[in-house]
Amino acid sequence: MATLIFPEHPSPVADAEALKKAFQGWGTNEKAIISILGHRNAVQRKLIRKAYEDMYAEDLVKRLESELSGDFEKVIYRWILDPEERDAVLLNVAIKQKPSPDYRVIVEFSTIYNPEEFLAVKRAYQHRFKHSLEEDIAQHTTGDLRKLLVGLASPYKYAGGEMDVKLAKSEADKLQDLVKEKALNHEEVIRIITTRSNAQIVATLNHYKDSHGTAITKHLKDDPANDYLAALLTAIRSINNPQKHYEKVLRIALNKPGTDEDAITRVIVTRAEKDLNDIKEIYYKRNSVALDHAISKETSSHYKAFLLALLGKD
Repeated sequence: MATLIFPEHPSPVADAEALKKAFQGWGTNEKAIISILGHRNAVQRKLIRKAYEDMYAEDLVKRLESELSGDFEKVIYRWILDPEERDAVLLNVAIKQKPSPDYRVIVEFSTIYNPEEFLAVKRAYQHRFKHSLEEDIAQHTTGDLRKLLVGLASPYKYAGGEMDVKLAKSEADKLQDLVKEKALNHEEVIRIITTRSNAQIVATLNHYKDSHGTAITKHLKDDPANDYLAALLTAIRSINNPQKHYEKVLRIALNKPGTDEDAITRVIVTRAEKDLNDIKEIYYKRNSVALDHAISKETSSHYKAFLLALLGKD
């Protein structure tokens, strides 16, 4: 369930004029920018960009980049782009992060997005960066992590809800054997996670837990420094319960020493028009504090104000 309720028929011309006015005079009127862009859906934002360019012969995205700075500029930039283009940018930033790629973004998008959504993101990535997503992942990763991430990014997986109980039992038993052998980097583990439908993987994981008395994720926490195991754990959690995964991302980002604004921005911006209300409910149940209160406490200024607008809490 989405968080925001957008006005039905805002005028893109009036919005473009108001944004132009916000850029003029002594200093930028950030409140005006928030009041407009924080309350427009993806289609409406696209119309505003077109109207602004038609009226002023200027790219609105570039103008916003020049007017704003810091985390506020980042969140506005990610919000104003078309969703698939924004996600392509997030993937590229994650892949090229130093000293090592942020595998969480690659795993999230490849496991949580439906195949059509993810294919659109991959097309946007190729158009913008002149490389395939898989090519860039392969260039910036090695070993088992590379096999897992390229595998997740490559197929067009079946998205239906059907599952084969016999197959789930067979593959759960296979996973159990590999756990006993401490061989979670085996090609069969990667094959199951990267090629089976999410419904089939969930059935396999449930059978594993029912048959062996413990979730397979317990065995993925033994070596926190192992990026492959951490990415595999993220994949399993994302497939099993996407909203619960996002809640955990936000909880860690808000509670760690030095708030992780990039993670907060990613979750709020990418889920605001999808399931942010569900994530907010899970956050409250898990932490006994409302997400907007936690964000108010750990962020500041116009960045905080825009996040609260996306949370429906101006």
